[in-house]
Amino acid sequence: MTAPRQPRRPVPGPARPVARPARPRPGDRSLRLGNPRPRLRAIGVGLTLVLLVFTVRLLQVQAVDASAYAARANVNRYIPVMLAAERGAITDRTGVDLATTVDAYDITAAPDLLTPDRIRTEGAAARAAKLLAPVLGEDADVLEQKLTANPKSKYVVLARRQTPQVWKKISELKKAQAEKARRKEGANVLAGVNRESHSKRVYPNGDLAAGLLGFVNGDGRGSGGLEALLDTTLAGKNGKRVYAQSGGRQVPTGDLKEQAAVPGSDVELTIDRDIQWAAQNAVAKQVRESGADRGYVVVQDTRTGQILAMANAPGYNPNDLEHADRSALGNAALQDAYEPGSVSKIMTMAAVLEEGVATPDTHVEVPNRLPRADRAFADDVDHPTWHLTLNGVLAKSSNIGTILASEQLGKTREEANEVLYTYLRKFGIGRPTGLGFPGETPGLLARPGEWKSSRAYTIPFGQGLSLNAVQAASVYSTIAAGGERVQPSLVRGTKGPDGRFTPADTAPRTRVISEKTARQLSEMLESVIDDQEGTGTKAKIPGYRVAGKTGTSNRVDPTTGRYHGYTASFAGFAPADQPRITVYCAIQNPTKGSYFGGQVCGPVFKQVMEFSLKTLQVPPSGTRPPRLPVSY
Repeated sequence: MTAPRQPRRPVPGPARPVARPARPRPGDRSLRLGNPRPRLRAIGVGLTLVLLVFTVRLLQVQAVDASAYAARANVNRYIPVMLAAERGAITDRTGVDLATTVDAYDITAAPDLLTPDRIRTEGAAARAAKLLAPVLGEDADVLEQKLTANPKSKYVVLARRQTPQVWKKISELKKAQAEKARRKEGANVLAGVNRESHSKRVYPNGDLAAGLLGFVNGDGRGSGGLEALLDTTLAGKNGKRVYAQSGGRQVPTGDLKEQAAVPGSDVELTIDRDIQWAAQNAVAKQVRESGADRGYVVVQDTRTGQILAMANAPGYNPNDLEHADRSALGNAALQDAYEPGSVSKIMTMAAVLEEGVATPDTHVEVPNRLPRADRAFADDVDHPTWHLTLNGVLAKSSNIGTILASEQLGKTREEANEVLYTYLRKFGIGRPTGLGFPGETPGLLARPGEWKSSRAYTIPFGQGLSLNAVQAASVYSTIAAGGERVQPSLVRGTKGPDGRFTPADTAPRTRVISEKTARQLSEMLESVIDDQEGTGTKAKIPGYRVAGKTGTSNRVDPTTGRYHGYTASFAGFAPADQPRITVYCAIQNPTKGSYFGGQVCGPVFKQVMEFSLKTLQVPPSGTRPPRLPVSY
């Protein structure tokens, strides 16, 4: 067996020299390996700085500016919507609606949600306008202008008072746009379109009492008549609703804050719808047949001062203001100031009787002409010298007789003027009626010191002073009420959201003349209608004693400021023995047929008074008129 071979040990020899890196020779292009440590340090420092910047920014966003960013996010997330209060209804004295409300919507949008940086697409406003234009019935360019006029705005009204059907169509468009956005087929350009609930004002009876009721503007606020006067009571208080949204839709589980709207109160007027209808029809017909500019009728309850009707002709339909005649807007029965003429003579007679300087039987010699101041006064017709009683002066409506009677009020004309002025003011001339109606005129009554020249003699028979139709009616209601003036009123009370009715304050009363004088005047006014020599025979009503007075005055043309044409009028009350209703009618500038008050307004007075007596079920008179003597 052979033994294993032992490995050979190396034989020690001379040591080899250690190899050294060769020095680069000139022209040698070989690369030399650099030291990597400096580069690594630079990269580390750079990464550290970047991380530090991100850390600082993160702290700024989450700590320092957190509230600002949260608020900015909420701008897009939370949508505020106004909850419009329902406007109260206006009813007549029996609860019949004269003005009411129906559901309507204002269509709004958020223009800032349609800017390119928000919606990530160009022309979003134009596309939204194009989609909405046919639904809203508006021009697309007009809608686009509203959406782009203030791109940073969060609220703009695109259309007001739209029906629920219009909003339904817009809702369907919004759903279709949201679905396209979900499928990545385009941006939802209608995401910011919303609605605000409102109440659209509706007048169920069309033009009935339009001048009295007025109308509301595009913002739903009262802009005329009682709608403006009672706006605070009718409007209520709007509420607010804030909800979380995403993609133009409310988040079901999102935050919701709501402050409920407080509805307005209903207002019950003193107006009787049926009497208003009768008065309006009668005056409108007479204005047409007489070729007149306009006319008005006022019906008043003599016991309470409540206005039962206030009619104007021509009128307008507040449901269609766009096509209304602008000259017919307003309430001429309170806003027109005009010279009343002979219906005003009753105040002169009241002063004469109350001062005790004459009685209904006092003899008055009335010549054909009466020279005073700078002119000679005449009556409506030439006549020989009349021998009249004071009652006859009123029955025949003598201007000369009235001047002669007024001169008994003082030792001088100046003293007489002072006394007459006092009574005119007591009757309410030159003062507001107390209704507070927008645009109401108090009329014109100069102080006695300004009654120069012939004016001192025309004022006693109704020229040289002016009033409105309600003031004229109030004068006769004062006599009917036994000499006590009851301030006219239009509101019976209000009914709040809780259904509780609150009656209006009792109308203030002022003693103007004594009951004895009022009774004497009432009997004298009966002679105007009942006596064959009276000027108001066309106002007779079978079964009722009627007291009244005609009026025919020179009219001041509102355009030129000069006398042109006439004002025909008639005022009175019935039953004369137990007064209940006053009716006043005035027709401005009748151009066809007669222009005398008895001929033009007497039939209107009769028609309206008859209807009112039947409507209120006033029993016929149970006594005969006194038939005072007209002449001696």
